[in-house]
Amino acid sequence: MRNLTPIVKKLIIANAVLLALTMLLERTGVDLSRYLGLHYPASALFSPFQLVTHMFMHGGLTHLFFNMYALWIFGSALEQVWGPKRFLLYYFATGLGAASLHLFVSWIEIEHVQQAAKALTNTLSPEAFEAFVVKHFGDSINPAAVDEFVSRWASAPDSPALAAQAEEAVQSLVAGQMDIPMVGASGAIYGVLLAFGMLFPNAQLMLLIPPIPIKAKYLVVGYGVLELALGLSNPGSSVAHFAHLGGMLFGFLLIRYWQKKSQYFY
Repeated sequence: MRNLTPIVKKLIIANAVLLALTMLLERTGVDLSRYLGLHYPASALFSPFQLVTHMFMHGGLTHLFFNMYALWIFGSALEQVWGPKRFLLYYFATGLGAASLHLFVSWIEIEHVQQAAKALTNTLSPEAFEAFVVKHFGDSINPAAVDEFVSRWASAPDSPALAAQAEEAVQSLVAGQMDIPMVGASGAIYGVLLAFGMLFPNAQLMLLIPPIPIKAKYLVVGYGVLELALGLSNPGSSVAHFAHLGGMLFGFLLIRYWQKKSQYFY
């Protein structure tokens, strides 16, 4: 802990306090992520300050631990090289960059779902409704409830009441997708990891699984490729893979900008 630098220490404390407060308020029925997590801009729950506050929210102790552990290991080294001000600027810049890419990808995904929902209303049927729900919301629905509704509707396909229920369910699912918050400092942490790999490319790091040494530059590339593959293969995942990529992308761009402005960008 002697290597814990001032800004990294303050960030860890702030994140830990916010998680403790979140867990405390949950007991009173208050979901702090609803207010401080980052929502889609079209959501009624969105507020501009969430672009910053989501970086201090986490989904649990495990989520917090791994983010803060990485911040301690890699962030402290960067702060020692750059100094507190430049490190803090970099940290928030990559966090905001991560949020920006996440929102852009979310816009693409939600636009696609909205177009599919609009097409569905023109050819509404029990079979089309079931196919739409399974394709776009298969991970977030109760299959038994969907099967029961579709069976009931199939026995009375001309029922205007059941058709209206289906339309209402579709609208509710789309709105619910906009209301899912993104929380965590992971975008900024991936930016920190990228910077560590650029400043100390040949530093030897020991992986936990498998327990083998690897150079920082290869670890960074590996994480980047993995996040891209997961983001493309699992759209709508509960893990914001493109936010991680956004942190790395904006971190790379900022470091390249600093390099052009100074022979030694730190």
